[in-house]
Amino acid sequence: MIQIDWKIKPFNQLDRDELYELLKFRVDVFVVEQNCPYPEMDDKDRHLETLHLAGKAKDGKLLAYLRILPPGLSFKEVSIGRVVVAKESRRQGISDTLLKIALDQINRTWPSENIRIGAQVYLRKFYESHGFEAVSQDYLEDGIPHIDMIRIYS
Repeated sequence: MIQIDWKIKPFNQLDRDELYELLKFRVDVFVVEQNCPYPEMDDKDRHLETLHLAGKAKDGKLLAYLRILPPGLSFKEVSIGRVVVAKESRRQGISDTLLKIALDQINRTWPSENIRIGAQVYLRKFYESHGFEAVSQDYLEDGIPHIDMIRIYS
């Protein structure tokens, strides 16, 4: 297993280079790799309660990222989004670790809160393995099939 250094920071603690790296990483995957032009920068990153979780290899290369949005920003519940693992690092269990760290952080920051996500349909089983359940029919978002899922606090 790859050694990864995980850090969680609010927007105002990201330095200029970290922010650039996170945004480039997201654009490289969601806009370029998935061939999906959409407004990547939506101002939710800068919300005072939004948290940015990033995992870097020992050499400093960014391998994984997601953002945690507070209740009321995207949904009435807490939300996780922009979940991404570097192409060359996929299928190594990094996404499981990334999501577990996020769920632990959410439990500490917003105890007793449910979590709602808009997941790409092909990741449904992955999210189900972490306690999420589908609560919508499939729908297209920016030309990509999605499904709303929720993880009920237990």
